[in-house]
Amino acid sequence: MSYLEINNVVKQYGAYFANDHITFDVGAGKLFGLLGPNGAGKTTLIRIITAITRPDSGTVKLGGKLINDDLAGSIGYMPEERGLYKKMKIADHLIYLGQLKGLKKNEVVANIKYWFDKFEIADWRNKNVEELSKGMQQKVQFIATVLHKPGLLILDEPFSGLDPVNANLIKDEIYNLNKQGTTIIFSTHRMEQVEEICEEIVLVNKGKVILNGNVDQVKESFKENKYLFKIAGENIQNPLPDQFDVLEHQDNSMIVKSKNGDNASALLRAFINQGTDIKEYREILPGLNEIFIKQVTTKESL
Repeated sequence: MSYLEINNVVKQYGAYFANDHITFDVGAGKLFGLLGPNGAGKTTLIRIITAITRPDSGTVKLGGKLINDDLAGSIGYMPEERGLYKKMKIADHLIYLGQLKGLKKNEVVANIKYWFDKFEIADWRNKNVEELSKGMQQKVQFIATVLHKPGLLILDEPFSGLDPVNANLIKDEIYNLNKQGTTIIFSTHRMEQVEEICEEIVLVNKGKVILNGNVDQVKESFKENKYLFKIAGENIQNPLPDQFDVLEHQDNSMIVKSKNGDNASALLRAFINQGTDIKEYREILPGLNEIFIKQVTTKESL
């Protein structure tokens, strides 16, 4: 079931289309990747989803209802650029932001305590924002984003400035919120993070959707019939069946590509028949980073 529905959204500035008839859905409770190079139109689209600005045409629905200022209160948005007031104390800042989202003060205080305990930063509650490291500010901004328990969470480069330990801490909380039913849109340039976290993606370039779907299915659709073989303790010297080319060859491993789209079963049988001790055999699927680069550069060259 779709929770967020983007239908034919257009946003134009003069002759420039920041969003050019963008259409896609985000299922309820999904971990969804919004991808694209710089200038692709992602930030404009996020501003439309969060009702910061309005589309020139097209619609955005959340839970089946058109986005408006009231519905925007059920969205949490963590921008890449930190938007914290440097001179405010952390606790006062979060109380202020929580009340802006419609929470009563006692609710905000209880939620702040939960997150401060969770992140072990209660001792920092009376520090000014400007006294915090970039990583600590990122934690505070994450708390501010989820304080009101939004149904839709939009995270733009959420691990920026975080060391590996704190990045894993935030990642765990993203998974926990998702398990509780929160729909999460994750925007980043780090494709390995997308592959690890997201179930579905949309790739936007020059204001248009150029790729959309389940991550595993997208990778499957771009496969190039490449296979990895590894054998035990000796060089691979046996001749290959004619339908395969060797792309890489080391002492006990090789990467081959099928010429005619066949799978590698013929090669596997040849090795087995010759008594080769096969330690590993798998198809090599392209990563999202490779797909991203190919799709963006191909579209830009047209």
